[in-house]
Amino acid sequence: MFDTDSYLKKLGYSGPTEPTPELLRTLHKLHLMKVPFDNSLNAGRGLDIWEYVDIDVDETFDAVITGGRGGVCHELSGLFRNLLTRLGFDVAVMAAGVRMANGEFGPEMEHMLHVVRFGEERWLVDVGFAGPSFLEPLRLAAGKEQEQYGCTYRLDAEDGHWTLNRRPLDGAWEVVYRLPDVVRELSDWRGDPTLREYARELSSAVTLIRGRAFETGQLTLIGKRLITVAQGRQQIRVLVKPADYENAVESILVTEI
Repeated sequence: MFDTDSYLKKLGYSGPTEPTPELLRTLHKLHLMKVPFDNSLNAGRGLDIWEYVDIDVDETFDAVITGGRGGVCHELSGLFRNLLTRLGFDVAVMAAGVRMANGEFGPEMEHMLHVVRFGEERWLVDVGFAGPSFLEPLRLAAGKEQEQYGCTYRLDAEDGHWTLNRRPLDGAWEVVYRLPDVVRELSDWRGDPTLREYARELSSAVTLIRGRAFETGQLTLIGKRLITVAQGRQQIRVLVKPADYENAVESILVTEI
């Protein structure tokens, strides 16, 4: 059963709960540190990966927050959205297409994320992305470079879309995803033929992805590739030995980094 106090305890937070940008930054980072990403359950969901983005909040809370398993983007984002809403934040649901290895973008409804508003300011919130990303919310402001823990981020605005760019320390700019500046309803995902066809493509070669943040960076395991970002320095290591792979999975899903 969803319980705000238990949720905050899980995140390790016991301070004031007035909905401020400072609290949002704190909870966002803690969520990435305490609740891992894990798409291993998607293999059993077949072509229905996006059919249940309107999660059963109580059931998902029991499995992820109380039970300790990881979750995919709409589970993690859905739980966090409910937490923020109950704390009094102004939260809007958004969607994005993730940049693929070939430079193209996935479907516009592929990834769920949120925007939180404080007066005229809007902040991008994303605790469910399967890859290195930002640890704290980003101000939704065109062209403004925003640095976090050695990495730099920039949001470009063009033709009604925002494009998130990320640059690790001593690295080049990379596009992460592109999102239309449109508020979504959860029902928008249901029955989308584009997403179903995309799920069919993914099902032919399922790649397991796990991830968790730590104080100054993130670990992301994509297949056998372990991406470590620490103080902005990014390293990629291919885990050939089974023991190394198993240790990486355990460090992300079981042991807090």
